[in-house]
Amino acid sequence: MSATLIDGKARAAALRETVAAAVGRLKKDAGLEPGLAVVLVGEDPASKVYVANKARLTRECGMRSIEHILPEETSQADLIALVETLNADPGVDGILVQMPLPAHIDSDAVVLAIDPEKDVDGLHPVNAGLIVLGKPGLIPCTPQGCVILAKEALAEKTGGDLSGLDALVVGRSILVGKPVALLLQNENCTVTMAHSRTRDLETACRKADILVAAVGRPKMIRGDWIKPGACVIDVGINRIDAPERGEGKTRLVGDVDFEAASEIAGQITPVPGGVGPMTIACLLANAVRAACRRRGLAEPDLD
Repeated sequence: MSATLIDGKARAAALRETVAAAVGRLKKDAGLEPGLAVVLVGEDPASKVYVANKARLTRECGMRSIEHILPEETSQADLIALVETLNADPGVDGILVQMPLPAHIDSDAVVLAIDPEKDVDGLHPVNAGLIVLGKPGLIPCTPQGCVILAKEALAEKTGGDLSGLDALVVGRSILVGKPVALLLQNENCTVTMAHSRTRDLETACRKADILVAAVGRPKMIRGDWIKPGACVIDVGINRIDAPERGEGKTRLVGDVDFEAASEIAGQITPVPGGVGPMTIACLLANAVRAACRRRGLAEPDLD
């Protein structure tokens, strides 16, 4: 393996320490304890684990964790009423409604109900628009983590300045692909958007100094598509069969063929242990930013 491994777990732990230190100063200097509210509807096992982890890490950073666990049959009207109550609660600085929601609830309507100033997931159209304008807003957590990892991975070469680099984003979702492309544009990269139907995707990949794979297809990006020395950020989390581990066993892989790409790339994120851990860390940072902005306090440096 010639590529340098980008350790998302270590970077996420460092960011959480930075958040905890900022929370400590806010408590001491301003008497402020940021509050993060997480709402879960239903019994989805993965979502329950995510919510429990978010609540635990929120408390570890010194913030107040408010959890609302609602039954599967909760109506859309009742969920939006809870969101509006949290909007009005001065002790709540951030609101996150865990996705996916049950099929009978319109997730777009729920996101629209969240106060943009408390939208720590960065999914409200107001926050999406602020990214387009290059203005301060609450940035979606996974795209935010991708850019942090890319800037730090390339710091030795660029000093953290991505200006002029060619970036390719494979995937056009509103959760990752589109916002990470905008964030890279705001870093003065020359950005190309690609997807599963892009013609000659191989050639596009070979031109990229930074390649962000967020298409949701296991090992779609082949190793020999990577530009030598490129920085590869793999957002994909795909579960595939792993008969070598035993009957019925599975393992997680990314959207990039990690083993082959590692021989060509300059820096690469593993799956798991790359982008994933950064998502919750960036969520906690957003909660602190929201708490400060709502009160007109100077924001701590949390990058």
